[in-house]
Amino acid sequence: MAPPFTKPHVETSLKRVRVLFGGQWIVDTKAAKLVWEHPYYPSYYFGSSDVPHKYLRPSDASSEDSEAKSVYDIVVGDKVAKKAVFKLSQCAGELSGLVKIIFGAMDAWFEEEEEIFVHPKDPYKRVDVLQSSRHVRVEVDGVEVANTHKPRLLFETSLPVRTYIPKTDCRMDLFEPSSLSTACPYKGVASYYSVSLPGGKLVENIVWWYRVPLADCIDIKGFVAFYDEKVDVWVDGEKQARPQTQFS
Repeated sequence: MAPPFTKPHVETSLKRVRVLFGGQWIVDTKAAKLVWEHPYYPSYYFGSSDVPHKYLRPSDASSEDSEAKSVYDIVVGDKVAKKAVFKLSQCAGELSGLVKIIFGAMDAWFEEEEEIFVHPKDPYKRVDVLQSSRHVRVEVDGVEVANTHKPRLLFETSLPVRTYIPKTDCRMDLFEPSSLSTACPYKGVASYYSVSLPGGKLVENIVWWYRVPLADCIDIKGFVAFYDEKVDVWVDGEKQARPQTQFS
């Protein structure tokens, strides 16, 4: 069966999954479940026996949660992750009795011996980076900020194509480093630029780049991409429609 799935969709992972918190393995299992709660990516769920009860403490969650799920803190010594665990009730269909741990509340997650970040990778998603010779121009409020014949195109399943451009083909004099950073399990940690236009307007965080991308996307190292949802783009002389996404 391939996506799109009827939500929630549940599959048994073939990978050994471990979760680290406070120096202890909170989970170490070969029977984790991949659960698609929405179309974008899966989350890990576990059988109740895979999460030792000695690390769980009932949380002070609101009563509205009590019928559908039980909420717990994770406690290891003096270290506490509040409301980090949800155990589904027996009325949750395929998810009945399963346990979800909030990914970002833990210190580290591992599949086999490889650390993973942000969320599990979707086994139905593919990411490819291809060198292109298309002529790409980018404008922000009528000001050209990039012009290249050497873009690298990143194709990611179910998402708009992203165009990565050499910095030497950009108006770096208009780029101001931002404090924003985001993480992606496929590409790594992104840094951002804002664009300072000649009239004094600052368009914040519309450019990103990866200083050290993950191995699968190493070819975008040092290149920049724009939110095509917020800029004007021409490819081989043809103006592109702005994609409609959550970033629009």
